[in-house]
Amino acid sequence: MTRRALLIVNRHARLGADQADRAAALLRDAGLDVTEAAVEEGAGPSDAIRRRRAGMNLVVVGGGDGTLSAAAEGLLETGLPLGILPLGTANDLARTLGIPTDLGAACRIIADGHMRTVDLGEVNGKHFFNAASLGLSVEIAQRLTKEAKGRWGVFAYLATTISVLRHARPFSAEIRCGGDVHRVRTVQITIGNGRYFGGGLTVAEDAAIDDGELDIYSLEVDHWWQLLPLLPSMRSGTVGTWPRVRALKGREVEIIPKRRSRPINTDGEVTTATPAKFRVIPRAVSVFAPAPVSSPISPTVPRAASW
Repeated sequence: MTRRALLIVNRHARLGADQADRAAALLRDAGLDVTEAAVEEGAGPSDAIRRRRAGMNLVVVGGGDGTLSAAAEGLLETGLPLGILPLGTANDLARTLGIPTDLGAACRIIADGHMRTVDLGEVNGKHFFNAASLGLSVEIAQRLTKEAKGRWGVFAYLATTISVLRHARPFSAEIRCGGDVHRVRTVQITIGNGRYFGGGLTVAEDAAIDDGELDIYSLEVDHWWQLLPLLPSMRSGTVGTWPRVRALKGREVEIIPKRRSRPINTDGEVTTATPAKFRVIPRAVSVFAPAPVSSPISPTVPRAASW
């Protein structure tokens, strides 16, 4: 029986406009019956999934991590499996699942039909696949323009990160996790659901998107230059072993700022703010992915990093 696929491509993603028509053709060549759905003004991928769900067997989303995160609510409600076409700048969910950035190869994975069931993170009702964070990452997301990402790709992340680091200032907060209260002075708190975030940074050495846990770390430094020795370990996932880093794990975590509310970045987009309650939703979404070789899966293409 022919599978019917709802195709949603973010034409504002870095490669979306150039690859949307080619993606539809490749999926049809692979034997799928493709229906394209436009994301309407003021709506998002989840609205398109709800609107066009009838008769569909799967949803294919082309774009970056922010587009995939915006589709999570619709996927949860409909129970439709997700096919990923990595057309963004960072593509961290694709990296976690071992999905290549080559469009033809990504379409073949969807056509092959092998699926993994992955967890979702949730903060204040907002869902995310990779990570949520506050501090440096939010400042980077707010300064990083679509024009810069489209023109410079991952190098735009790097340049923006360097600029933000030089003006980093610590803030105070409470992290409540596993019945304990941690009072911290930090420049960044990251809550990871997947393995990668920020263009290839590793949340934790043993992090996985299907382990039913959140990985939390707090960078507790006083000056930006104290972060420089941490950069290699942030790529490898061993940052939690450093004395200036607090590493925690849990199914739920709460963050309460000491003074003013702070915005929160989920998968590259600022979507909510503190005080915040985070939780993991185990085995929430089925995703088309390569048949497993080993776990965790190594990244397919090295990329520059940012918070």
